[in-house]
Amino acid sequence: MRVLGVDPGMTRCGIGVVDGAPGRPLTLVHVDVVRTPADAEAGDRLVVHADALAHAIAAHRPDVVAVERVFSQHNVRTVMGTAQVAGLAMVAATRAGLPVALHTPSEVKAAVTGSGRADKAQIGAMVTRLLRLAEMPRPADAADALALAICHIWRGSALAALARGSAQARLQGAVRMVR
Repeated sequence: MRVLGVDPGMTRCGIGVVDGAPGRPLTLVHVDVVRTPADAEAGDRLVVHADALAHAIAAHRPDVVAVERVFSQHNVRTVMGTAQVAGLAMVAATRAGLPVALHTPSEVKAAVTGSGRADKAQIGAMVTRLLRLAEMPRPADAADALALAICHIWRGSALAALARGSAQARLQGAVRMVR
């Protein structure tokens, strides 16, 4: 499975692509951080992010796009920009016919480090180790995007299998009711 992870942000948006499957080695395909100047117009900044996301999807052809679920922060301005870029990632994936998965920061931290309270350094260190990289991806947005992709490879596959099993069980129950 190839997953494109997106760590949304208006000033810096991490984009990471990882190949892998549960129980198998992970492979780094691509990592980038799209930057926009804080003093640029919001619309211009969003166009830069939209173009970068569409390009990454076209260039790397992921099977799914995993986006960090935006959570409430005290700084409304920051959360609004983050939510806008997350929405762009969801639209870009949907336009490309790809499923979108949302993962909370604590889900990502727990999947990659074993602790939902891990800090940026711990996430970076584990991403470096799991992808067998010579050095830690920088800035932290790059490591976070890769962590999102890893989280989805490990957790998304399990969640999809559970959903398929649940759907099959509902179908079998409906068939028994009809008989």
